[in-house]
Amino acid sequence: MTIALVSIIIGIGVTPILQQQSFGVLIGMPALDRKAPIATSGDNIYITWSTNKTGNNEVMFRASSDGGKTFGDKINLSNSTKADSQDTQIDASGDRVFVTWWERNATSEEPLLRTSTDKGATFGPILRLAANGTIGSSSSG
Repeated sequence: MTIALVSIIIGIGVTPILQQQSFGVLIGMPALDRKAPIATSGDNIYITWSTNKTGNNEVMFRASSDGGKTFGDKINLSNSTKADSQDTQIDASGDRVFVTWWERNATSEEPLLRTSTDKGATFGPILRLAANGTIGSSSSG
């Protein structure tokens, strides 16, 4: 956050007002609320965030199995080229990790989910939560 000095003209005088603004707002862009949500399960720590290194926002993920002393390679969970992936959230239970986010572009806004069953080593396919009917796969046995 940056602090900006804003002047308001009152009559013929100028009254300075101190207000807190993010840089994006100061230059006419919407402020980005940057967060990196964390989930834990035992000694495992999982973190996710959005980044814009490819020209649009992508959802990234990293996992630690030693209480946060080290983290594995980052994984791009969204790999979206036609939408911005934003507002990521994460949860974990046992060996399972759940990462959700929203994909937004000029014509749509959709919630998505990817699930890992092996402590974040791999993730299943992207599940489009707003789709009608059953999503994902099921196995009968």
